Amino acid sequence: MRRSEFTALADHVFGPVLAAAYARELVIPALGGRSAAQAIAEGEDVRRAWTALCDAMDVPESRRWEIPPGQRHAR
Repeated sequence: MRRSEFTALADHVFGPVLAAAYARELVIPALGGRSAAQAIAEGEDVRRAWTALCDAMDVPESRRWEIPPGQRHAR
């Protein structure tokens, strides 16, 4: 998983403003008491950081891994 995929999924699941805040501010015990952004910056696997964020926010498995085609942003 690339950082860009993390960002796209987080934006889809939480909305862009909350996604940025959660990634930057939410301290996640499964990531050693770091935020997802901090963990990634320190070399943590991006997929592990995404899974830990989803677990911490109780995101159902069905919403974690795919953005429906009609809701994808053109890049």
